Amino acid sequence: MFSTILTALLSLTILQSAPSVIWKAAVNHTDQDKYQLVVTGKVAPDYYVHPMSDPYVGTTLSVEPSDGVFIAGKPVEEFSPSDYKGETVVTGNYVLKQDLQITGSGKVNVKGTVTWSACSGDYCQMPEDYEFNVTVKGAADSASKGIWALILEAILWGFLMLLTPCVFPMVPMTVSFFLKQSDTPAKGRFNALMYGLFIVLLYTVPICLIIGLTWAVGGSAVTADIFNWLATHWLPNIIFFVIFMIFAASFFGAFEITLPSSWTTKADSGSSKKGLLGVFFLALTLVLVSFSCTGPIVGTVLIKSTQGEFWTPMVTMLAFSIAFALPFALLAFFPSVLQKLPKSGGWLNSVKVVLGFIEIALGLKFLSVADQTYHWHILDREVYLAIWIVCFALLGFYLLGKIRFKHDSPLEYISVGRLVLVIIDFAFVVYLIPGMWGAPLKALSGYMPPLETQDFVIGKYAPPATVTEPTATYFGSEVSLPHGLQGYNSLEDGIAAAAESGKKVFVDITGHGCVNCREMEARVWSAPEVLKRLQEDYVIVSLYVDDKAKLPEDKWVTTPDGKVLKDVGRVNSNMVLNRFGVNSQPNYFILDGEGNILAGPRGYNLDVDGFVKFLDI
Repeated sequence: MFSTILTALLSLTILQSAPSVIWKAAVNHTDQDKYQLVVTGKVAPDYYVHPMSDPYVGTTLSVEPSDGVFIAGKPVEEFSPSDYKGETVVTGNYVLKQDLQITGSGKVNVKGTVTWSACSGDYCQMPEDYEFNVTVKGAADSASKGIWALILEAILWGFLMLLTPCVFPMVPMTVSFFLKQSDTPAKGRFNALMYGLFIVLLYTVPICLIIGLTWAVGGSAVTADIFNWLATHWLPNIIFFVIFMIFAASFFGAFEITLPSSWTTKADSGSSKKGLLGVFFLALTLVLVSFSCTGPIVGTVLIKSTQGEFWTPMVTMLAFSIAFALPFALLAFFPSVLQKLPKSGGWLNSVKVVLGFIEIALGLKFLSVADQTYHWHILDREVYLAIWIVCFALLGFYLLGKIRFKHDSPLEYISVGRLVLVIIDFAFVVYLIPGMWGAPLKALSGYMPPLETQDFVIGKYAPPATVTEPTATYFGSEVSLPHGLQGYNSLEDGIAAAAESGKKVFVDITGHGCVNCREMEARVWSAPEVLKRLQEDYVIVSLYVDDKAKLPEDKWVTTPDGKVLKDVGRVNSNMVLNRFGVNSQPNYFILDGEGNILAGPRGYNLDVDGFVKFLDI
């Protein structure tokens, strides 16, 4: 007996005298503010350890939360399983991984501990610890190194904004204005340059001031609230809609649009000052009208300013505004050339009439935003589509010469160019018609009201639409979502449902007036591999940040500065900014049943495979 005990103690002493596992920790940068901690272990010969799945003596990896370091999901392990008396054990190489989100600037320390119990045969050592402290460069510091990549991205966004539904209608306004303002080629070129400069200044200067104030005050809730009002409130959207309809009527020849006389009388008597005043107001109109589409980009820049950056947002906004202004500046040059061309045949008036039809179609987007955010239901999807179908059908007949306006010249024959436009136009009308019975029309998903607002839908395209009325029960209740999905519009209800069902929470930060949100739903959510995961693995919570439905008094939220938030959109916007650190949409997060963030944010990105990987965390 004594010799047996002595042998056991001697064995334990030998076991503890040599390292059982040699560990090495590193942190790898994966994407933007996303990192991965990788702890690699080498189990010594004749030893084995238990994997994380062992509930009693399994290996554990823990990371200490600190400023700027957030744990994203649960740790995972990689090893080749071995067997010891029917148990799965780890021998040889052992890799532990933990996803992280690092938002701090400068150098950030990632600290943590690996705890394990090494065994040899039937004898196991006391638990051992490996403490690590890895210094990495934070997301803001990494971003500063990639400033040129940010600038390039901003330039590309600036050019792409021209194709959005709230920017493109300003093209005919620019053409019409400069056709009347360019008395001489030199004056036209100067005004065009000033037009571009005013656009750049109107974007960049306010952003610089906002970032400076945000930096000084330490928060961006006020600016986010202002931007939300401009993009979603009924008043600016109705004003923009009326402006576009007025310009369309002008293009059809109903009247000529001139600047208010009060503007010119207050300006200098010199013609140059009068011209610049008009140019400035046109630039101001463009910036204000386009904000509902450019808002997400501006919101992203503002978020950067709250994450420790100062100059980078200003530089990227400057690059964005220059790229955004350049096409309009070139269009402003174009009318000065058009003015010298012969006007016989009425070709110039035909261009303006065509743009007038487009103005009507695209101007509906602003009325639609107000209609959705306030739940008026006067411009549901089938009504919107009916107007588009009629509008573009009339455009086709106009191009064929079957319809003439006041200043049109007789059309004796159809040119090849007109014939091509007629074919394109009527093909587009044919494409729109199935939408009246529920066809998804994915190519136009960002322009159309959501399919859920349509009253009649053929079952093969989508489930019957369900409209939720803006009552007190709207907040904190189950709602119908695109593609027949069901979810919640209250984060608390969604988390509770996830905890009960054992599913994860898919947080959809969205808006009724969000073009990119509708496109994500139509092109990404509808993919079978995405839709299956959303249906089976997740409780969906859709948080509309622009919904104007009023809340009952017990749901009101009072901010630290004493402001009382009384509607769904303001409450959601405030919660999203404070809890998730974003003030733009779409943005997506994945939470566990306790409300902890597992992944996100993921913004507008039409990559279906990437979205599947995001959901498979």
